[in-house]
Amino acid sequence: MKSQSKYKFPVLTLIWVLVPLVLAGQSNKSGEEYVPEVGQQGKDVVWVPTPQELVDTMLSIAKVTPSDFVIDLGSGDGRTVISAAKRGARALGIEYNPDMVNLSKRNAARAGVSGKAEFIEADLYDTDLSKATVITMFLLPEINLKLRPRLLELKPGTRIVSNTFTMGEWEADVHVTTEDNWNSWNTALMWIVPAKAEGTWKLGRDELILTQEYQMLQGRLKQGEKTVSISGGRLKGNEITFRAGDYLYTGFINGNRMTGKVTDSVLGNTGDWTAVR
Repeated sequence: MKSQSKYKFPVLTLIWVLVPLVLAGQSNKSGEEYVPEVGQQGKDVVWVPTPQELVDTMLSIAKVTPSDFVIDLGSGDGRTVISAAKRGARALGIEYNPDMVNLSKRNAARAGVSGKAEFIEADLYDTDLSKATVITMFLLPEINLKLRPRLLELKPGTRIVSNTFTMGEWEADVHVTTEDNWNSWNTALMWIVPAKAEGTWKLGRDELILTQEYQMLQGRLKQGEKTVSISGGRLKGNEITFRAGDYLYTGFINGNRMTGKVTDSVLGNTGDWTAVR
């Protein structure tokens, strides 16, 4: 009895020491850092990283500053979010793959921008985009088209930047290519969400009637019995430009009110104008 009781406590102690070590060894083995593979299947697209030069170009044409809030749709390994955070912006990555989310968080920590860069596991179709000032994406054209109605409802002036893929009939406001990686993934496209200008406006005693297709404007200016066609109409966020005969109108839209300058292109005279809807 003495010989059995003599080793009871040491054996239990040994078990309590070895079990955590064994589990730790198993944890380290299973906890090896996740390494994504180019072309791996995601929810809607395969993962292909955007070249860093193009990431920088996309953020540059969007003129990202510390005052911006950038949302990257399908953030992958986090490089776009991290690059935006390095510019001082707050940035959020939306990613469906939890392994990629965790990888991105580690990458952000290594880059020293965890305070500015956030990553969440979510479906981009269910994510609230309303607070973004810049949205970046590398998605397929059909996904861009599916998102397009939501993007057009964002605050005017919000910048949407895509790697390579378009928005259908909604023409990009900016189209640039990079020098590197010339045979693929070297194109950045940017759209600026336009204000809603369509409708009938009272411009002094005149009536301004505008039709809108994305950022493009057409219409007419009724001046009593005279009607002048609108040409060169364009929106850039809240900024509006159009011509009515010899007069160039420039200004800003604020809800149901427009104000700006009108210039006589023949005489060079300039005055103020206001229109309400």
